[in-house]
Amino acid sequence: MSLLRGPGYDAFDHLATMVAVLRADGRCVFVNAAFEATLGLPRRTLQKSRIFDWFVDPALLQTTFRSVVDNEYATGRLEALMRRTATGGEPLPVHAILTQIGHGEQVLLELVEIEQQARQDRESRTLDQARVTKELIRNLAHEIKNPLGGIRGAAQLLEMELDNKSLTEYTGVIIHEADRLQALVDRLLAPHRRPRVVADVNIHEVLERVRSLVLAEHSRGLVIVRDYDISLPEFRGDREQLIQAVLNITQNAAQALVGQIADGKARIVLRTRASRQVTIGRTRYRLALDLHIEDNGPGVPADIRDRIFFPLVTGRDGGSGLGLTLAQDVVQQHQGLIECESDPGRTVFKIQIPLP
Repeated sequence: MSLLRGPGYDAFDHLATMVAVLRADGRCVFVNAAFEATLGLPRRTLQKSRIFDWFVDPALLQTTFRSVVDNEYATGRLEALMRRTATGGEPLPVHAILTQIGHGEQVLLELVEIEQQARQDRESRTLDQARVTKELIRNLAHEIKNPLGGIRGAAQLLEMELDNKSLTEYTGVIIHEADRLQALVDRLLAPHRRPRVVADVNIHEVLERVRSLVLAEHSRGLVIVRDYDISLPEFRGDREQLIQAVLNITQNAAQALVGQIADGKARIVLRTRASRQVTIGRTRYRLALDLHIEDNGPGVPADIRDRIFFPLVTGRDGGSGLGLTLAQDVVQQHQGLIECESDPGRTVFKIQIPLP
């Protein structure tokens, strides 16, 4: 008898990956909810079919399946194209994992969308990169801070000793630039200095605050559309930090929409949704907030698209290149992830934060 008979199958419905339990002849015993949703077919229909009917070219799958059933090896892996006849979609590239269960009586099939796997790998690299960048910023800022104080102090002393007032213009430049760099260093260190104030956060209160601030600055030519899922629960977080993070992104979007604002066609959408069974940084969460900030601007320049969260990288004249870096830091402090998709006419910043 299989070890997974009966109610044990129900747990598979909580997985985001497609899972099927198969008999030794390839016929289906069980498919989970993700399998139903992807193929667009009811469970009863799928459970009357054979695994090989679901794939474009099942030859390699048949060979691997038979090897697992015959106990030549316990687990087999391959890549394949999965049919989506019911939905009329293109074949879906998947990574298939076949594992023997129940002493060879059954085989567990897990299908991971290759794009999903690539996304998880990309998220992992992004989180690792952000941790390294954050540590570098902190160390660099501290190394700059002390010499800056000495430079400014020396310039002030020199200014007091100078009799020629025309020369004090030069010391004034030194003091002014030292102050400007000091302000930059303070912004780099701000997220690490300020203690987090953790409380229950309503994301829509955060968005409404951001919306009012941006519209106060751009009262004409810009529309900010609300597209909220009001059923989302509150979560524990730092409200003020989240306001600053979302404000940085939304202000960047508004500043990129200068041409559209002049024409009265600028549009930003603030969208919230719930996602289930989400993986963020190798951790699985039952529920997560999906926050999208979308604009109809010209898009992020292609040459910086992969580096926009790096400090001091900006596509705007006069920009500090710190707004997105600080936003990323805040989101990660909330165990979340931030990504950007951009094309001319549509840029979307996507934030995911775990929900209780």
